[in-house]
Amino acid sequence: MAKVKERIEEFRPDPRLVDERGATREAMAKFRPSPINLALSRGQITRQQGIAAEKFYGHWYRAGLSENFGSVDLNSVFGGDGGGATMARTEAQAFHRQRYRQAVEKIGMRGSWVLERVICREVSFEDTGREMGWNNRPQAVASAIQIARDSLDTLCKEWGIL
Repeated sequence: MAKVKERIEEFRPDPRLVDERGATREAMAKFRPSPINLALSRGQITRQQGIAAEKFYGHWYRAGLSENFGSVDLNSVFGGDGGGATMARTEAQAFHRQRYRQAVEKIGMRGSWVLERVICREVSFEDTGREMGWNNRPQAVASAIQIARDSLDTLCKEWGIL
């Protein structure tokens, strides 16, 4: 067995190898947090609303509604199996589609549109608000956040999140 030359507490790394500058802008751009997580960390939504957002995303994703970038089988009739907008492939997928549709029905089309854009597709609150017709940045952000809050509150009540 090798002899321990120095204790761990006394270890000092070579200063030439230590880089404490942090991540580069390019690396930070690749790992940017989602808009809903930013809203949660800034206190714009509550913890319960964050849990409801996770549950909404889970149903959406497990329902197979996210983009599928798989290849299309061009040899099969009508282009094959290229998208997830067809019938559910499994019972679990059918279950999550049913739960997602119930949530959409409960919060309405406007609320579900905002939640899907912000939570599922990770579009910023500002861009979502601008797509709703607000040209002023603060108004765009405030309107999108308020609609998201109201919709998430409705889902919290529906799903019993306290």
